[in-house]
Formats: sequence, C-alpha cells, structure tokens
Amino acid sequence: MRLDHFRFQLPDELIARQPTVERRGSRLLALDADGAIQHQQFVNVLDHVQSGDLLVFNNTKVIPARLFGKKETGGSVEVLIERIVDSCTAQAHIRASKSPKIGAQLYFEEDFSAQMLGRVNDLFELKFNAPVLELLDQIGHMPLPPYIDRADTSEDKSRYQTVYAEQSGAVAAPTAGLHFDQQLLADIKAKGAELAFVTLHVGAGTFQPVRVDNIDEHQMHSEWLEVTDSVCQQVIETKARGGRVIAVGTTSVRCLETAASTGAIATFEGETDIFIYPGYQFKVVDALLTNFHLSESTLLMLVCAFSGYTTIMNAYREAMTERYRFFSYGDAMFLTHNPNAAKDIPSDE
Repeated sequence: MRLDHFRFQLPDELIARQPTVERRGSRLLALDADGAIQHQQFVNVLDHVQSGDLLVFNNTKVIPARLFGKKETGGSVEVLIERIVDSCTAQAHIRASKSPKIGAQLYFEEDFSAQMLGRVNDLFELKFNAPVLELLDQIGHMPLPPYIDRADTSEDKSRYQTVYAEQSGAVAAPTAGLHFDQQLLADIKAKGAELAFVTLHVGAGTFQPVRVDNIDEHQMHSEWLEVTDSVCQQVIETKARGGRVIAVGTTSVRCLETAASTGAIATFEGETDIFIYPGYQFKVVDALLTNFHLSESTLLMLVCAFSGYTTIMNAYREAMTERYRFFSYGDAMFLTHNPNAAKDIPSDE
C-alpha cells in the first residue's frame, strides 16, 4: 500500500481559513455504508442520530501553546509546546535560524524565559521560570494548523475550541467537535441518544506528513488518552440494546479502538500510537463524524479504513466538485461503517 494512493489535489480556495459565523453553519456530506451520498447542512446530523445511540466526544482542551521570543543572540525563535512534563517543564518544537544548545536561554514577553535542558527525540525540553500553563494563558497564542496561514485572533481562542472542552493539554483541536453548540448537544439528548466523553490530547504530530512510500513502514506519533470505566460501560450497554457507537472525530476513534485493542473494550489510560489504515477491522465504532482531511495523511487513511478506500476517495472528489470547505474550520462528513471496508483497499490496477 503506497503513500501516493492517498494523494489528491485540493484547490487552495477550498481550505477553510476562517470559521463559519455559527458553529452549526457548516455543510454535511452524509455517506451511507453502500457509498450513497447526501449533501446536507450540519444541523441535519440530528437526522442521523437515533434513540439508543451513544455519541463519544473528545473533551481535550487546546492550550495557547505557541510562543514567540528571542534567543540570547537576539535571533527570533518560535516555540510550540507539545507536552507538559511538570508544572514548569515542557517538551516543544522550536523554529529558529539555529537550534538552541543545551543551557541556552530563551526570552519571551513579560519577563518570562526558558532554559534548554536537552533533546527528547525531535523535541526540545525546556525549563520555564514560571508555571507553563500560567505563562501560556498570559502570552501564548492559539496553535492554528500550518494550512491556516494567518496570525491567530481573539476569535480563535473560542472557535478553535469545542464548547465541551475540559481537560487541558491539546495543541490541536479535535475539529469534528467544533461544529457543536450547546443547543445541538441538548437536541441530541432529546432524541434519546447518550453522550460520553473520552480524552486524547492531540499533538502537533497530527499534522506531520507521512515520509515513507510504503505505508506499513510509517511510525505513528504517540498521544496520551484516557477512556474511563464509565465510558466502557456506556459502550457495552449501547451495544447490548442494539444502539450504535458514533465517534465524534478521529481522535475519539483512536481512543475507543485503543481501549478495545485486546478485543473487548476496557479502561485505558496512557500512550497510544495506534495506526488505522485500510484493512483494519473496527471493534467498537459504528459511525463516524469527521472533517475532511489532508492529502496523504494518516487521518485520510483512517476514514478509508472505515468506509472503504474507493468510497472515500470518490466522496472526496465529489466534495471538491461541490465546493465543500476542507480541514479544521471546514465542513463535515457523517460516515456509516461499511462492513466490507477492510476488503476495499488501494490497488495498482
């Protein structure tokens, strides 16, 4: 299975660089298990939710993880916090003309500073002179994805965040959840469906390109997640009554499928590097709400595994023809699992 199987050419104007006026203002492409497509508005997601279903959301909270500062030499430096180690220590990506050496000081606004302690794989470990979360709250910028090629604004502080975000730690939003407002969540419960919340702190690695031609050789980035016992019980009870487990976003999929990696869903807390691509057999998720993903990305591979490679690539072509908006601030898809998806894999024919 080659990387170029998952390549498509997206017109630049279809990249959503701004959110819609209202959270629910996006469009929705609904894709049935047999590949039939409906073009709808996002509020029509209610038409796809049934009494007895369980919708699983990722309640991670995006931290204002991007910092701009100076090196001791006066050169500019950009820091993107990836992971908080303890109250004053974090691991980060650094952009600068030259990488800082061990012991080097970095200086930021409001007399904040950090010392470079060393490298942890591709990350720099930094010791700050103040608690990291307090520092970020004061001078940090929202870490917009690289394809939103503009400076962050005050609006992004609320719109690049779900309305149910609780657990701080993500440096990228679980974007399928950005479409929901509180009224829509209430309407879903009024239909007799249940809500459940897992946590996966989305890392910057979600935007890293796949760098190998052979998909089997790709090393997936690791992210921390938690699936509680109460969520496991909700899943078990939903299946028992004939309801569907609907994952809101690929991060919720990764949570649920990691927790069920041994066959039956069980409490899980820790790191996951699960890589879901065509041929994968899903254990928990029956339907998926997701945005449109980058060409050649692991997230595109995940949805191809869920609905079938041919089906998804055809749907993406139609979405481009119909001028859907792509990526984080873009439109959404509602996918019903195709039980034959594992057989629908890329072919060289």
